[in-house]
Amino acid sequence: MSKPTSKKVIKWGIIGLGNIAHKFAEDLVTLNDSKLYAVASRSQQKANDFASKYNAIKAYDSYESLAKDPNIDAVYIATPHVLHQENTLLCLENGLAVLCEKPFAMDINEVNEMIEQAKAKNVLLMEALWTYFLPHYEYVLKALKDKIYGKVLKLEADFGFFRAFDNSSRLFNKSLGGGSLLDIGIYPIFCALSSLGIPKNITATATYFENGADSSCDMVFEYKNATTAILKSTLLKDTPGEAIFYCEKGIIKINGGFHAPTTVTLMPDNSNLETLNFGYNTNGYNYEILHFNELLRNNKTESDVMTFKFSEQLIKTLDLVRSIIDLKY
Repeated sequence: MSKPTSKKVIKWGIIGLGNIAHKFAEDLVTLNDSKLYAVASRSQQKANDFASKYNAIKAYDSYESLAKDPNIDAVYIATPHVLHQENTLLCLENGLAVLCEKPFAMDINEVNEMIEQAKAKNVLLMEALWTYFLPHYEYVLKALKDKIYGKVLKLEADFGFFRAFDNSSRLFNKSLGGGSLLDIGIYPIFCALSSLGIPKNITATATYFENGADSSCDMVFEYKNATTAILKSTLLKDTPGEAIFYCEKGIIKINGGFHAPTTVTLMPDNSNLETLNFGYNTNGYNYEILHFNELLRNNKTESDVMTFKFSEQLIKTLDLVRSIIDLKY
């Protein structure tokens, strides 16, 4: 009797070693089918420290060196927004599959170039919008599709937290794509697009820090079927961080931190509410990693969930909101 074949262990590299890279690495090392093989920073000491913490084999002081390592299967790009296109093209040019943190790039032109390069090289590329792969979010999307409470009448989704303004921080640095819209406003927009589709009309207003980065953005998406989505992002205050779907016969609420591992509360019109717990015990990045690993093993070059078309729709919507509020980078 032949032994069952084990899954190929995917050897990962990480480019950009900030906070989100730490969370990603914490989840990556919990997976039996994955290995953190190499990390890269512009600082050798930072790379060494990160590699030591997560038992990576290689620590590079340049992104180019990591991209040329023949032992790597996939790269997670976690650099500032303005570097996503450049870093992605570098890895694709070297034949490495790329999972690039959201936003995919700064605008539709950059995203188009990334996708064209991936197709030309026949290499897997995906935007790392982890929420799409979280079990609670998958549950809600199915519940909405099945219309368990009828048609959606209104969506309210927000993401906000307070940070004291710091011009030296990436979060507030306009030249790095900082500000509320690209950093956190992308999540309420993602929620609307993934659940309701493309709106027929968008209105938006914003406030700004002294350096020109947007401090908050309020948006209303209007749909042909009279459904509306009221969306908000802000760096000026803490907000509930909920996504609430008001339907004909009840309410589906993704509780605080809707974009991250959380619970879902069902509130039908005719009975008591029920809160569903999805048993999370990680940061939640493992779900998108598992999806990406399977795509890679099956020689896929595009995700069937986070498709190129969806990433294009998402960045086009962000571009449109930016034009409405006159936000230029």
